[in-house]
Amino acid sequence: MSLSLTHTPSFENAERAILVGVELGLPVGITSDDSLAELGALAASAGAEVAGQVQQKLKNIDPRTFIGRGKAAEVRELAKERGATLAIFDDALSPAQARNLENELKLRVVDRSQLILDIFALRARTLEGKLQVEIAQLSYLQPRLTRAWGHLSRQTGGSGAGGGRIGTRGPGETQLEVDRRRVRERLTRLRVRLRDVERTRSIQRKRRLEVPYPTVALVGYTNSGKSTLMNALTDAGVEAANRPFSTLDPTIRRLSLPGKATVMLADTVGFIHRLPHMLVEAFKATLEEVRTADLLLHVVDASSPLASEQMEVVDRVLEEIGAGAAPRLIVMNKADLLEFPARVTNGFETVCISALRRDGLDRLLDSIARSFANLREEVSVTLAANRGDLIAMARRDGEVLSEEYHDGVVAMRARVSVPVAGRLRKAAVATA
Repeated sequence: MSLSLTHTPSFENAERAILVGVELGLPVGITSDDSLAELGALAASAGAEVAGQVQQKLKNIDPRTFIGRGKAAEVRELAKERGATLAIFDDALSPAQARNLENELKLRVVDRSQLILDIFALRARTLEGKLQVEIAQLSYLQPRLTRAWGHLSRQTGGSGAGGGRIGTRGPGETQLEVDRRRVRERLTRLRVRLRDVERTRSIQRKRRLEVPYPTVALVGYTNSGKSTLMNALTDAGVEAANRPFSTLDPTIRRLSLPGKATVMLADTVGFIHRLPHMLVEAFKATLEEVRTADLLLHVVDASSPLASEQMEVVDRVLEEIGAGAAPRLIVMNKADLLEFPARVTNGFETVCISALRRDGLDRLLDSIARSFANLREEVSVTLAANRGDLIAMARRDGEVLSEEYHDGVVAMRARVSVPVAGRLRKAAVATA
């Protein structure tokens, strides 16, 4: 039995979809118009062709069909006229609403969360990413299993002395119960496998801490240019495309800063308006790179009229994953598309760049280096002369101001990061 959440359309034979959005009261943050436009970009990214859209102002959501029977009839007629087979709703639908809508519209119905999950399933490349996405999909599917199998009645035959074959008498299990059990069992197996993969990632993170470079994490709204910036700074070769969620799997590369300092630069999954909570839960281990980073580079599409609203969305997600208080630098990207300089932002240092044209990268690197300047200290230690590994670490991490060799030891003075200073002091030898 297939448990796939949605059928992923092929790009050669795209499904035609009707987008459906509602406006409730006064718009706060991203408006319903802008959200519906973003939904269209998500649908295209998933491989669907937008055949039309229906928008409605509502005082209250219809508990049965979300949009009400009259508007449902309008969607059904528009879909019939445009040859659409799919309705994509810009809001989260309850399981009952989705089921009722499919009956009313005679179409497959997908909500915003389901669409984003489908795109994540398309983009996941690593084992960890695929496990995370499937866990999120099954978590979404679990409460939506309904009595769609009721026409089969009981899976096992009749009851009574003459009914059914040996071993099949009695009430048996409904297909619904079988499906729910299979989903629970599959989720359990996936979570065990994911824990093993996360354990490997945790070991890799600990190894990086043994060579304690500070970590800088790229965060931002999806399609803000994070991957393009990653490639511009490190030649990482990360896929960068003008579409939502072009990359999901984290990439970490070494980055040299002015003044001989070195940091680890991490590219992470982009955020979005109404990011499904089950995705945040499933990707918590991946987002650990954000939570443990010494500095966040919040990359903003400065050319977007929704830049401020998108920044607020990113701030909310950072709070949700426990990174709200992390130091950050605002990177206003796509400055080449601006007629006037980008606006100053809420107290954080701001740098304007164009990652695509590689404009302003020197200013950005200088700003990153300044952010870590206060986190460096001067240390004087005496090390065993055979600890060349620590001397090399000090050179990579900061600046060796002096070193003198005599009697099998080296007296060294260096300006390095706090973690490296601690490593040097721990390895220092006593002198008379």
